[in-house]
Amino acid sequence: MENRQLNLSTEKVGKLMGKYAIPCIISLLVGALYNIVDQIFIANANYLGSYGNAANTVVFPLTVIALGIAVMIGDGCCAFVSISLGESKSDNANQSVGNSILLCVISSILLTVVYLVFKDPILTAFGGKVNKETFEFSKEYFFYITLGIPFYMLGQALNPIIRADGNPRFAMVLTLIGAVINIILDPIFIFAFKWGMMGAAIATVIGQIATFVLSIWYLFHAKIIKIKRIDFKLNFKIIGKTISLGLCSFLAQISLVAAMMAINNMIQKYGAKDEIFSLEQYSQIPMAVVGIVMKFFQIIISIVIGMAAGCIPIVGYNMGAKEYSRVKELFTKLLIYEAIVGAVSLLIVEIFPSALMQIFGASNESVYYTDFAIKAFRIYLCMIIFACINKATFIFMQAMGKAIESTLLSMVREIVFDVAFALILPKFLALDGVLYSMPVSDALTAIISLVLIIKTYRYFNKKINRQVI
Repeated sequence: MENRQLNLSTEKVGKLMGKYAIPCIISLLVGALYNIVDQIFIANANYLGSYGNAANTVVFPLTVIALGIAVMIGDGCCAFVSISLGESKSDNANQSVGNSILLCVISSILLTVVYLVFKDPILTAFGGKVNKETFEFSKEYFFYITLGIPFYMLGQALNPIIRADGNPRFAMVLTLIGAVINIILDPIFIFAFKWGMMGAAIATVIGQIATFVLSIWYLFHAKIIKIKRIDFKLNFKIIGKTISLGLCSFLAQISLVAAMMAINNMIQKYGAKDEIFSLEQYSQIPMAVVGIVMKFFQIIISIVIGMAAGCIPIVGYNMGAKEYSRVKELFTKLLIYEAIVGAVSLLIVEIFPSALMQIFGASNESVYYTDFAIKAFRIYLCMIIFACINKATFIFMQAMGKAIESTLLSMVREIVFDVAFALILPKFLALDGVLYSMPVSDALTAIISLVLIIKTYRYFNKKINRQVI
């Protein structure tokens, strides 16, 4: 443990960012690829096409609910463990891990039961009944994905805990193994066996099980965290602190669910009023396209979140050790790098939208599909630079232990703005209103983020000046 403490408190900040953030970015990117790879293979299967894409879009936010609970527990535990180690309180760190695992097991089982019992009404609420074919594909895909939820949630929750143990590279490898299995099995099940949506789901679940098994194996070989049977005894004080630190991560995910629920229903409602998309053979196109645009956004935001979340152990430890100048330096570098990611992403979506669509089987679709897709990419993601900076600010506040600021900012962006504009703007702009809801939300949130960023720098300067005196 001494070596880890020495590195986090003395090693160059830029080097630490590379060591912790890059594996985290790769882990999240690979995790995002589970659903994205499914959608790519589904889109390129002629017997599934845009109906399968639309079904994938319907089910996607329901998997995000599971992810949201898992990352709330995992990221919260990661932050708590890092702060506890910085304060030399290893017993608290171990107990947080034991309690977090128990919470994840209970919540995953409960969510699985709810999904299986209320499958049809849940899918209907997320726009599954846009047409008959989409609804049938949604039910098939959702059933098998649901069976893998306990393995998925535990694998995702344990990943940040493994990073907190000082092994971000192994955390990355765990996720990579599961995704590679999924990539190998998807074409076999979809194209060779003709298992359709069931095949895509089963390939995903097998990959998730592999990640879960290896994560459990790691717990018995951890370097710093040494959990004992007594650590699984519920300590509500530690649970409360862990959840509060992870609440921002939960809201970031769950708000996406709320936004997608609103967006899917607005697409269904206003698509039915559109001259083209009101026709039965084209009714699934807007939902399929928006889902694809969101998947590209998920790739970018995985890089953004990975960069910020990878810094959580560094921030938490140095905050606990009162090394404020190092935390300030880390914040500056993070904001610069996140802005660069946003700028590069903006250029890609504005210049190459057609190329992006080809990846998801656009060649098999009508001209209405490609035209709407190009417009969707260019409008929906036009403020992606702000989105990147906003997300980094949320997570950095969380890592500093400032759960209230982080949670409030996340709620404003993800729930108040995103859902509200998704519901309001279509009343004036029809389907285009759905597309404009994202950039409007990001632009307004950026104003609040700027205020919080300035406040954070003043906080650091004040703490640093006191230490000098």
